[in-house]
Amino acid sequence: MTQKVYADVNEAVADIPDGATLGVGGFGLCGIPDRLIGALQERGVAGLEVFSNNCGVDDFGLGILLTAGRIRRVTASYVGENKEFARQYLAGELEVELTPQGTLAERLRAGGVGIPGFYTPAGVGTPVSEGGLPWRYAPDGSVAIASPPKETREFDGSEYVLERAIRPDFGLVHAAVGDTHGNLVFDKSALNFNSLVAMASGTTIVQVEQLVEPGDIDPGSVHLPGIFVQRIVHTGVQDKRIEKRTVREVHA
Repeated sequence: MTQKVYADVNEAVADIPDGATLGVGGFGLCGIPDRLIGALQERGVAGLEVFSNNCGVDDFGLGILLTAGRIRRVTASYVGENKEFARQYLAGELEVELTPQGTLAERLRAGGVGIPGFYTPAGVGTPVSEGGLPWRYAPDGSVAIASPPKETREFDGSEYVLERAIRPDFGLVHAAVGDTHGNLVFDKSALNFNSLVAMASGTTIVQVEQLVEPGDIDPGSVHLPGIFVQRIVHTGVQDKRIEKRTVREVHA
């Protein structure tokens, strides 16, 4: 069996080139592969096209690559907590494809199981299917690149839009537990987009909090089999930040 365990995150991402397409797991700041993202930042990789639910926050997660100007294009479903993201997008420095969250998830899943595309009702009758969404603005505020119209088709009297699968060159994933064969267990909601990114990507790189030997994970507890994982790095417990802390006012 090909050795999947890498000594550190720098070694694991060493061959990701400028201009690569990159799938990144996580939801908000939950389950993001922060150590792998940090290693990419240190390497100075640029011109990245990223597929992720969101783009982190200004000083953490994908936000550090964004702030450094390393990301060329983003396909995401939510970007509301990142002021630098909004600034770059409106200034024409960043190309953005916004897509419904369920559609993004299914596009990744389709890429992982070898389906080139699928029809969905989500977005029918809106600019998602009809085109015209601003992907990139010009510096003067006009639309430089707009989304094209998508193919639609009727099934049983209802209209559906064709969405294409996503197959990134590399995928960055975070898991709670993994064995040296790449079998993974995710912690509760940190499962989110991590398993889908792992399935869809050509080369999947995983940071794990706990690395164990084959057989130590109950087969029935495996969330993602090792066939989808090419590289694994033991990074220890993740820095689990809270995206937005909310407290209740206490009355005496």
